[in-house]
Amino acid sequence: MDNAKVERTIVENANTNRLFGQLAAWVNPKRFYGLQFKLIFPYVILALVLAAVGVFIITRLVVDSEMERFNNNLLDAHGVASDGIVQNERLQLEKLRFLVFANGMAQAVYEKDAARVEELILPILANSSLDLMTALDSSGQEMVTLVRDPATGVYRKQQGHNYASLPIVQKVLANKKDTLGDKFVDIVRTNDGRAILFTSAALRDANDNLAGVMMVGSYLDTILRELKDQALSEIILLDDQGRLIATTLTQKEEGFQTLIDLAAARLLNNNDTELYDLQLNEREHRVAYGPFIVREESVGQLGVVKDSQYLVSKAATSRNLFIGLFAAGTIVMVVIGYLLSQDIVRPLLKLRDLSQAVAQGDLDQHIGLARSDEIGDLGNAFDTMTRHLQERTEEAARLLAETIQRNKELKEINAKLEAMQLQLIQSEKLASIGQLTAGIVHDVKNPFAVIMGMAEVLAEDENLDEATRHGLNVMRESAIKGNTIVSDLLKFARQSKPEMRTMDLRETVETSLRLTAYLTRKYNLSVELPERPLIVTYDAQQIEQVLINMIHNAIQAMPDKGSLTIALRQADGTARISIQDTGCGISPEHMKRIFDPFFTTKPEGQGTGLGLSVSYGIIANHNGRIDVESEVGKGTTFTIVLPISQPSLTTGENDT
Repeated sequence: MDNAKVERTIVENANTNRLFGQLAAWVNPKRFYGLQFKLIFPYVILALVLAAVGVFIITRLVVDSEMERFNNNLLDAHGVASDGIVQNERLQLEKLRFLVFANGMAQAVYEKDAARVEELILPILANSSLDLMTALDSSGQEMVTLVRDPATGVYRKQQGHNYASLPIVQKVLANKKDTLGDKFVDIVRTNDGRAILFTSAALRDANDNLAGVMMVGSYLDTILRELKDQALSEIILLDDQGRLIATTLTQKEEGFQTLIDLAAARLLNNNDTELYDLQLNEREHRVAYGPFIVREESVGQLGVVKDSQYLVSKAATSRNLFIGLFAAGTIVMVVIGYLLSQDIVRPLLKLRDLSQAVAQGDLDQHIGLARSDEIGDLGNAFDTMTRHLQERTEEAARLLAETIQRNKELKEINAKLEAMQLQLIQSEKLASIGQLTAGIVHDVKNPFAVIMGMAEVLAEDENLDEATRHGLNVMRESAIKGNTIVSDLLKFARQSKPEMRTMDLRETVETSLRLTAYLTRKYNLSVELPERPLIVTYDAQQIEQVLINMIHNAIQAMPDKGSLTIALRQADGTARISIQDTGCGISPEHMKRIFDPFFTTKPEGQGTGLGLSVSYGIIANHNGRIDVESEVGKGTTFTIVLPISQPSLTTGENDT
């Protein structure tokens, strides 16, 4: 016995020591710094957070669904109550029309025959739900007032009411009308504090003269009690000052004043229906407040109240249920996560991190998994892939750099080739001008010499009048100018240099206008010159030649007359001379060729196609340019752009 007890004690102690050893190994602090813990702990936290969020979201979805259904029912109840009041108002208006248009009613009121009025009213009010009816004469004095007994439904006569001061009576007596006509609705309180919904209308005789006022009304508390059964909700009415009109509540409920204050607080925004939560008798309620509509106008607040206490219970029940479900799911997730992390998750997470680094451009990655299974093969394949990718990326970067450098060099070469091509084209054009000029200049200068000589001889005749003598002088000067232009054309074609001088460009423009005055006298000429001198370095004779040629072209472009505008402006360090006509314009297909030698759109015999080509060469020698804007049928604008100051007074060789 003693030996058996000793052996049993030894075994129990051994088991106890083994249990404590396992517990000590599990709670070893080093365990909490290992990768397994770092993976499991966030996983557990994430699972708990997801569980909490899931419980919250699903609970809210359930509660929100119930809340939405409850709110819809509340809004429907508000609509039922609002429509019920409007329907009651329409019934009153319909019954009022029967009374107003009853045969003999207007005459009886006009004659103040109260007995006759009562006799006419009673048959119309039979089986009516109206609580009160009154007839007033044309001065607003009470004639007959009938009040329905709610117990028997019989109408009894009452007197002693003062309705003359009511707005709905005064409006009728004053022959006023609103947007809906001459019927008016208002809420009136009786001596006992009850609110009546009154509708008034004018009584008129056969001549449309005002005979009196007819009013019908219903107690609002009676209307609300009927609507309470239809809407299955408590109802409250307040005026536009936030004062209580009528309600189906007893007004003794704890929190009733809060209900009134909510309505008063939303008076500034009474166009929409809004929902509020409050407590009545220590129970949760929700009220829907909206505008109280009378005759399509808001005169206060209409509230519908429902008990919402069951929503709180529903939320608590749903929350407890889903907490249990998510707690069980969380435990299962934690266990599965722990098991997966032992052998699979850790290397895969490391591989994922390295893959993300490679995707971001860091190719110097090496996983180095010393395993013989599929995960080890995956790690080795990853290392091989990153090494090859790094080599190819470096090669691609080198090739890209070489390609960019070569593209840059090719772009520069292409730009130089394009510039040289343009220069060659223009040189060919100007060479053609030189060839033509060399062939015809001698024959052209001889007629000019004859014209100058004949003009001088004829001008010596003493019997000539001043007009003829002036005309001969103009002929001589024009011949001299033509001879000079031909000579300048020859100089330009032979790459001659312009004689650059610093002068006022306005004077050259004015001189060109004087020389072409005989051409422009039949046209609407507009000249815009700056008030101050515009000093520019240029060859005045050559620029004058260009201007005369362009003015002549503009005149020829307007065979049926038109407007010619010549303007001189300064902008961005340049002088700009624009010649604008309202002629036929230049078609798009001709725009690219207008500066080509011998190209012309003029009829045969009216041009050689050299004017613009020569002008282009002159302006190019001045380091300037000619801009053209044209629209067929509307006109053309040539703009000569000259630099105000030239690099050197001796420069100006034709670089085209």
